[in-house]
Amino acid sequence: MGEAKQEAAKVAQTPAARAFARWGLVSKGALYLLVGVIAGQVALLDQGRLESRSGALATLADKPLGKLWIGALALGLLGYAFWRFAEAFLGRPLEGGEKESVWRRIGLAARGAWYLGLCGLAVAVLAGADESGGSQEEDRVTARGLDLPAGRWIVGGVGLAVVGAGVFNVYRGLTGRFKENLKLRKMSQTEERTFTIIGGIGFTARGIVVGLIGFFLVRASYQYDPKETVGLDGALAKLLQQDYGGALLGAVAAGLIAFGLYCFAEARYREV
Repeated sequence: MGEAKQEAAKVAQTPAARAFARWGLVSKGALYLLVGVIAGQVALLDQGRLESRSGALATLADKPLGKLWIGALALGLLGYAFWRFAEAFLGRPLEGGEKESVWRRIGLAARGAWYLGLCGLAVAVLAGADESGGSQEEDRVTARGLDLPAGRWIVGGVGLAVVGAGVFNVYRGLTGRFKENLKLRKMSQTEERTFTIIGGIGFTARGIVVGLIGFFLVRASYQYDPKETVGLDGALAKLLQQDYGGALLGAVAAGLIAFGLYCFAEARYREV
């Protein structure tokens, strides 16, 4: 196992692997940017409909050169998953640093699996499959989870974990902790100031949306009703249904766009 880790570390730290990981950050940002732009069109122009990540990819597929862009995104999402799986296996960040805890490694592996799933969605869209189900897919997954032994506790636990992730994103956005592991020394004062503002807004908006998704998972567990579950599009729709919903959705859409731009900057300045 020790030799395997040494070989894996050598591969993961090659220039090609690092470039692959950076493209993953670009693709992650592009996906958030796409969802944010679509949400902004609904909030400000009352055009189109809210989309999940898969629905946003399906929308992009209909644009000129759309499938070419989706192919590039799929490759990048695979790169991001590779990066997180490598860190989970090695037990430490690729850029160096202290050894990660077991729980942190589990979280890294889960993030890798999540983005590998998004890569699969992109490939499915390329293949012409209908991947625009949005929250209906979350309903089906939650229903299967509730049918498991102790399913309500499992779904509720996952929901609480998602709420925790949302709170942590908001915390990172408000405190600026997202700037850890960044090459701040290579930024000008103006770049760092702009980056801090964009990142703070982006992480806060992302945290709000993630927290909403987790809240409705917990609610689905409590009420034993998978229809209470929402995905990304469903969480945005809940905002739109509130008083001043258009303004709320517009603000969150702007935040998601900001997070996408943050990912682009992170791809340039992150220690990888």
